[in-house]
Amino acid sequence: MLRALRDEIDTILRLDPAARTRLEVVLAYPGFHAVVFHRVAHWLWRYRFQTIARWLSNLARFLTLIEIHPAAQIGQRLFIDHGAGVVIGETTEIGDDVTLYQGVTLGGTSPSRGKRHPTLEDGVIVGAGAKIIGGFTIGAGARVGANAVVLHAVAPGETVAGIPARPIGVRPEAPKAFLPYGTPCDDLPDPIARCVASLMDEVANLKQRLAELEQKTEFPKDLPAEPRSARAGRRLLRGVED
Repeated sequence: MLRALRDEIDTILRLDPAARTRLEVVLAYPGFHAVVFHRVAHWLWRYRFQTIARWLSNLARFLTLIEIHPAAQIGQRLFIDHGAGVVIGETTEIGDDVTLYQGVTLGGTSPSRGKRHPTLEDGVIVGAGAKIIGGFTIGAGARVGANAVVLHAVAPGETVAGIPARPIGVRPEAPKAFLPYGTPCDDLPDPIARCVASLMDEVANLKQRLAELEQKTEFPKDLPAEPRSARAGRRLLRGVED
């Protein structure tokens, strides 16, 4: 138990540049406090002390502003950064090395008592304000952008964003470097640059098409001189019209 808590502290020190000492993490990080409370509450829940477990989780919510149902299954080294407003439902399953930011909801839509909350596999990062609703799986190494609303399963290594969330990138392997807030910056195309590039391609195509049309309609330079009788006939016609 103590080794697991030390791993939690070391994870916070590694991922949060604002954390300076282990003592600071123990005293001033509500995400760490919420995880410690949950470990105890989950143990009580497993051994049928469910009312006490719910009371303890409610006390943790009062102290940390993070609500974790004592039945939720949480792996090692969960990092809840800032934490205010985080909600983790009863049938949620969270793997190892998962990161959640403030305002994240892991909720359910079904009134049944079965599996109704999401499963987050190892290495998932969920950005601030994201909502993951339903009993599906977020694959290992996936990233959920800030304020996204996820209503369907996410493949391993995939990045989703938007309302409703849609894929915006896939990596064959989980990212090795930590990505704050689950929001990629350097591996996504700039939408404005992509639009400008598309317009430039279209202009180039139009120029090429125009050049082809000009070549087709250009008169030969070696046309024979107009016969004198034709010129005289046109002058006669102009005189009649006048």
